[in-house]
Amino acid sequence: MTAAGMSLEALVAVVWEGLETAYPTKAVDEIPRALRRLALAGADATEDLCHPLYALVTQDGCETPSAAAVALPFVVALAADPAMGARVALVELLTEMQAPALPDDDWARARALLADPDPAVRRAAIPLAVTVVRLLERWRLETDPTVRVALLLALGRAVARAGDAVPDEATAVLAKVLDGDDPVLWVAAVHASAEFERGFPARQLDRLIDVFADLALRPRFEEVWYTPAVDGPWTREELVQATARRLAHDPEAELRFAVRLVETSDRTADAVLCREALDLAWRLLTERRSVEAALLPLAGGLLTSPDGAVRLRAANILAVLGPAAAPYADRLAALLDDDAADDFLDGTVGEFARWALARLGDPRGLAGLVEQLRAQEEEPGRAYCTGDPRRPEVADVLIPLRQHAEVLLPAMRETIRQGSALRPLLDVMEAWGEDALPALPDLLPLLGDTRTSIPVIRILRAIGPAAASAVPALRACKVLDHPGNHAFVDLTATYLGEDRGTALRLVGDAVTAAEEPGGGPIDALADFGLDAAPHAEHVRIAMENSRYWPRLTHAITLWSITGEAEPSRQVLEEFVLPVADGGEGFHLFGQALRALVRMGAIGPVTRAALLTIRRSDGRLCGDGGYPMILRDQELRALIDLALAGAQPA
Repeated sequence: MTAAGMSLEALVAVVWEGLETAYPTKAVDEIPRALRRLALAGADATEDLCHPLYALVTQDGCETPSAAAVALPFVVALAADPAMGARVALVELLTEMQAPALPDDDWARARALLADPDPAVRRAAIPLAVTVVRLLERWRLETDPTVRVALLLALGRAVARAGDAVPDEATAVLAKVLDGDDPVLWVAAVHASAEFERGFPARQLDRLIDVFADLALRPRFEEVWYTPAVDGPWTREELVQATARRLAHDPEAELRFAVRLVETSDRTADAVLCREALDLAWRLLTERRSVEAALLPLAGGLLTSPDGAVRLRAANILAVLGPAAAPYADRLAALLDDDAADDFLDGTVGEFARWALARLGDPRGLAGLVEQLRAQEEEPGRAYCTGDPRRPEVADVLIPLRQHAEVLLPAMRETIRQGSALRPLLDVMEAWGEDALPALPDLLPLLGDTRTSIPVIRILRAIGPAAASAVPALRACKVLDHPGNHAFVDLTATYLGEDRGTALRLVGDAVTAAEEPGGGPIDALADFGLDAAPHAEHVRIAMENSRYWPRLTHAITLWSITGEAEPSRQVLEEFVLPVADGGEGFHLFGQALRALVRMGAIGPVTRAALLTIRRSDGRLCGDGGYPMILRDQELRALIDLALAGAQPA
């Protein structure tokens, strides 16, 4: 019996026992069952029925599964049957199964699919061609534009693989398309040429921008630009991003591409293209600080765009640029009530405008800021992509605004009294330290709730002795079955009562009683400065026997209690020097740098490293999205302080 072009008798006759799939957990007898289900389903076969057969695909660094060679002719027979369903999925499976260990005769039958009557099958089969010669054979015969684009792109990759052994006809084909009058196919030829001549797209920027900016061509991309293993056509906007990736090796060209697309699309009122170009510009801004100067005037000008999604992106750019956005403060203030949004981004134009003004310290941005952040925290189902423009977290907005605490605290206190957005605001108050003292009456009731007591205790410690009136309420908040909590409460109460001797004794006893070096509240010794010097040897041993974050904090503590730069400075340099060599330990780098700034003097090796880092263009953060810019700004300000030998504010 034959079903869907495949002999079921031949399938039954195969001895599968002893053969292997690519996965130890996937039994080989699932392969003939899957093939039989597909054959019997015929025209009703679906992509899901093909999934078990992916156990035949050779995994990276592994041998080709022995079952693949036996199953291959059956898969080819199914894919070749014009009455079969899921043919494209089967052809895509064949392209994944390609491996030198499989018989060439079977692949010859598979490559016949390159001439299949169905354009979708021909397109999916293009990776089976592999060589420049076979791709050229198909190019001479192929007339369907939805296949020609994919063929051209594959030809570029094949030419790159072939190196010097490239037939002249291949470069002649690309040259002819580049000189032709089909703009979409011309873009495909540019992409194909970039495979073996990566500088080529940068020399074609003028026409690339003209083609992408031509509104009449926009639907043409979706009509013809298909590639194997990608569901559906590529849009013009997706190809803008793909083209930018071809320029990534040339940062100046990549930025020029983005800027000119923004300018051109704004001039032609092509809001869709303008959004896409701004998204590209945003990505570049998060990656490189040199982009800032080019984007500042663009974003400022787009604040008056008739398209809300464009205004949103512009306001977001100005917000992260901080003080540089000051010339556009009045335009931003005019947008505070602008509730325009983007279906795929988080926030409104007005919210980004308020953040931008707040970063400038503009009173127009401070008014209503806490209420806006509270609403954001209470918003159900908030979702966003980390790297996209999005509303900032409460701490990122308010912590830098400590100098405006007097203006912001009344609204923060009211929010706390209403039990809203508690944790983010408590984190802010801890960072503000003594400036949060006026909120003490509103914080004390939170000591009675185990969900908020620890953050409030941390705030009290940050405020210091000025919060001494909180001691009775503090002692009453102990968690009875948590001894560690008792020690934290007792230490904080003693600290607030300005009994430094008792507080130091509590910390010192806990450190000494620890079973291992570095145990106990060892880094709390730093609060006591030189008074804690008798514990220096204990701290030094802990530092020498630790790594990463503990080693860094112990080094800072050792300097704090001895006043001696060495050996702490040598340890701190361990977290600074790698960043100058391209390392990405930015968080530990920042902590080490803060300590070096407080020491007041850096050695010549550290100075040279910091000068190298300051000259670098990449962001000193890998978090994605706006934090990459804000953290970079913070660290570069610290670098300037360290090089100037100044103390941080």
